Amino acid sequence: MPDYGSKKIAAVAIRMALSESRQEENELKAHFHQMGIKTAAVDYGGEFISSVNKIVERAVVAAKREGVIRETHTDEGAIAGATREALSQIMPKALGLNVGGKIGIARQKDHVSVAVFFGIGLLHLDEVAIGLGHRAVP
Repeated sequence: MPDYGSKKIAAVAIRMALSESRQEENELKAHFHQMGIKTAAVDYGGEFISSVNKIVERAVVAAKREGVIRETHTDEGAIAGATREALSQIMPKALGLNVGGKIGIARQKDHVSVAVFFGIGLLHLDEVAIGLGHRAVP
């Protein structure tokens, strides 16, 4: 299987975050698995500021559950760091508002990417944003 670089793994994480249903998510996961790329995705919604830690925690738990990472300090820290980086990119739009959407995670060898795709808003006045983080892990 070919080795893909950080750009391809980031694109896969974004694609996972954009999946619209559990069925589509599972189909994508199977497709990317054939390419040698491990993936995970998890939905999330809530008030942004009070939810940052929960979002990071959900990303780490999903990555472990789906076998994207091992239960090591290094792997868990890579997912947590990439997730926080992704969240920091959408923070200016999301402060004080509710967010809802999906977290997508992808890994091949030492490349791991986390993408967050959220609708941000108040009532029906929604904005959308994508944040992306990448880490290299041994």
